[in-house]
Amino acid sequence: MNQLIISAAEHESIGEPLLNIGIFAAFVIITLVVVLRASRNNKTAADYYAGGRSFSGGQNGTAIAGDYLSAASFLGICGAIAVNGYDGFLYSIGFLVAWLVALLLVAELLRNTGKFTMADVLSFRLKQRPVRMAAALSTLAVCLFYLLAQMAGAGGLVSLLLGIHEEIGQSIVIAVVGMLMILYVLIGGMKGTTWVQIIKGALLIAGAAVMTVWVLSLNGFNLSELLGNAAAAAGPEILEPGMKYGATDASKLDFISLALVLGTAGLPHVLMRFYTVPTAKEARRSVVWAIWLIGLFYLFTLVLGYGAVTLVGADRILAAPGGVNSAAPMLAFELGGAWLLGIIAAIAFATILAVVAGLTITAATSFAHDIYTNVIKRGQTSQGKEVKVARITVVVIGLLAIVGGIGVQGQNIAFLVALAFAIAASANLPTILYSLFWKRFTTRGALWSMYGGLGSALLLIVLSPVFSGTETSVFADADFAIFPLQNPGIISIPLGFALGWLGTITSKKPEDPRIAAEMEVRSLTGHGSEKAVEH
Repeated sequence: MNQLIISAAEHESIGEPLLNIGIFAAFVIITLVVVLRASRNNKTAADYYAGGRSFSGGQNGTAIAGDYLSAASFLGICGAIAVNGYDGFLYSIGFLVAWLVALLLVAELLRNTGKFTMADVLSFRLKQRPVRMAAALSTLAVCLFYLLAQMAGAGGLVSLLLGIHEEIGQSIVIAVVGMLMILYVLIGGMKGTTWVQIIKGALLIAGAAVMTVWVLSLNGFNLSELLGNAAAAAGPEILEPGMKYGATDASKLDFISLALVLGTAGLPHVLMRFYTVPTAKEARRSVVWAIWLIGLFYLFTLVLGYGAVTLVGADRILAAPGGVNSAAPMLAFELGGAWLLGIIAAIAFATILAVVAGLTITAATSFAHDIYTNVIKRGQTSQGKEVKVARITVVVIGLLAIVGGIGVQGQNIAFLVALAFAIAASANLPTILYSLFWKRFTTRGALWSMYGGLGSALLLIVLSPVFSGTETSVFADADFAIFPLQNPGIISIPLGFALGWLGTITSKKPEDPRIAAEMEVRSLTGHGSEKAVEH
């Protein structure tokens, strides 16, 4: 019976393709106008990288929510809950709790210490060139994995809406999204990107709220009734732990290995948002705003996920173009027909565009500011030349994202984002925390921590079932998976911390204690934070 349902769903095309294209086009035109207006004042590196530090805490908090609530949050988590029930909701809980770690440990201290990038903080009291290079490479790796998730989501979403079932058609869709992303960032820089994220964040939360109220209204505004209907449609196990994490010892370890809570505080594109506000106080306000908005949204995902399994069904979701990522759009179609589907899909499309733009400018800034200006040119270059290199890097990263996105079609994007979190938690978080809170921390410790955490996370991912050995692997026809878990965090995160400690205690020469003291004062008070980070 399930096979018949899947076979029928493969030929199903939901919504009106022309209507969907029209709504997409309207959004793209509106946001391009916003980006063009915002780009008028992009004259300096601070304008291009940090939006001129002109955004308030509320604006930046909404933009952070827009940046953080990616396609993984809207498409991936809704699908994960619809298919895996309770275990899918663990993603929502992990992503939300992660913000408390970011607020308590890094938000204000980073804003006080840095200038444009995470590497500004990590290299403040250590040797500039090697630490900047390591931090930039780590930033590029995290951004690339995150970009793969967004591009895969774009392919699945637009393919569902346009009825494109062939892989070549989905690949063309991914290429178009990548080209639009490059255009946004080339023109608007951080200021244009931020306004797109603010618009998209507001639209996403409003759209999810409308769908949530609609689903609850069909269940008498009674969450228990909704859960009961979900259990009736998919079986009681949809409400119990163990559908994804718990059936085997390996899956239990995989759950422990998820790096969602620790990963946020090491995500370079989120950390970079703290530099777009004028003061540390506004940085704190940004995170408080973001927590409220993100928390509200993740409560919505619980209703939307169980609503999707009740009204659409897990078999139809899995069989649709885009697979598990199609749950939210298909639910929108069941609720309000073609128009609601078109609007919600345009919001999801906006989500992808805004997040990939933020990731791209973060990666480009890291390469231009850290590698080109401070490593290759040793600080001897103009701001204009640096911004030009950043724009060239945008094009290169965009093309890499297109190729990679085509390669990971069909993967659950919430899961792909979890891999980016694992790399961030393994390579970035140990070094950030040691730099901010351990006066004895040395350059050797930073390099061992970043390269060890990054290398071990990447190696374990390549040797895991993510890359080979299963039907859903990137290389489904090969099998070189010798690491049994899909998430590397259980090994790579402790290893990153351990290597940072070991590298520090084996360093023969300590770092200058005066610079460590200056960093402590600056991180706690903000004194001197507007000056260039040089020593």
